[in-house]
Amino acid sequence: MAASETPLYDRVVRVTHVYLGPAADRFIARQVQNHLHKAPESLSEKDLLRLVDWVRVAVSLITEDKEIVEEYVSKLRQLATEHTQNSEG
Repeated sequence: MAASETPLYDRVVRVTHVYLGPAADRFIARQVQNHLHKAPESLSEKDLLRLVDWVRVAVSLITEDKEIVEEYVSKLRQLATEHTQNSEG
């Protein structure tokens, strides 16, 4: 399955797994449910930047390593850009 065909939620979890390991799916699911008030599988490109803002806050509470937080957030923002470009093309 090409990246553009992979559901957005799964792509977000894949990026998150690099930083949070096996807790990635549960972490992102909770962020989507608690802050965006929707089912994780319903995550849309319109939601992604709001999700990234919440993720930044949550991960900043877990670690004081600002470089790691910014790297992670940057990869999620890049995912948002890629997803938007793939949707347009």
